[in-house]
Amino acid sequence: MTAGPRDARADLVRVARVGVPWAGVPLLPSPGTAPARRSAVLVLFGVLDAVPAHGGTAHGGTAHVPADLDVLLQRRSAGLSHHPGQVAFPGGGIDPGDDGPVGAALREAVEETGLDPSGVDVLGTLADVPLPVSDNLVTPVLAWWTRPSRVAAVDHREAVDVFRAPVADLVDPARRGVVVHPVGRGRVRTPAFELDGGVVVWGFTALVLAGVLDAAGWSVPWDRTRIVLP
Repeated sequence: MTAGPRDARADLVRVARVGVPWAGVPLLPSPGTAPARRSAVLVLFGVLDAVPAHGGTAHGGTAHVPADLDVLLQRRSAGLSHHPGQVAFPGGGIDPGDDGPVGAALREAVEETGLDPSGVDVLGTLADVPLPVSDNLVTPVLAWWTRPSRVAAVDHREAVDVFRAPVADLVDPARRGVVVHPVGRGRVRTPAFELDGGVVVWGFTALVLAGVLDAAGWSVPWDRTRIVLP
């Protein structure tokens, strides 16, 4: 990685140790409910390629990230029953043969993107995030890509695209906003990130990204009243 004002991996190690406070997030279920399924997602940061972020580093604040720092994302198939067409982390349900959330996140990432798990340094797991819309309890697995490998959408029934998201673009306040989404008889607001090509990251994935960015000290002030269309 090129020299930057922050040691990104060290920041993420601290996040894995201290955790991210999910309390009060809009996706939490009503008290007393218990999600039926357990899942895990791989939140994988690192230098995914040599292409710098569009904006280089964040503008308008004191927190900066290296221009070549990325996070791995994918676009889900439009035919899926839950979260169709949305941008997501690699991941899925925890099977009985998995070594807990870490094993499930790595297995699913291999199946969905073809990455080589030997190059992935797992930093730790974050607190579970209930996801009522799909009746899931999701464990984010925070990791660093020490030896990036070739990735692509392996199973198009699950994902149609696998891509890098430059973190410097994610923290750019001009690209941040909120999505207001109907749920049941009400509405929830989640963070949103606008990427190149008209890609909007919102919902669960944006919530986790926003939490990690805040906990890592990478976020800069942004307009929390700005509405983004998913």
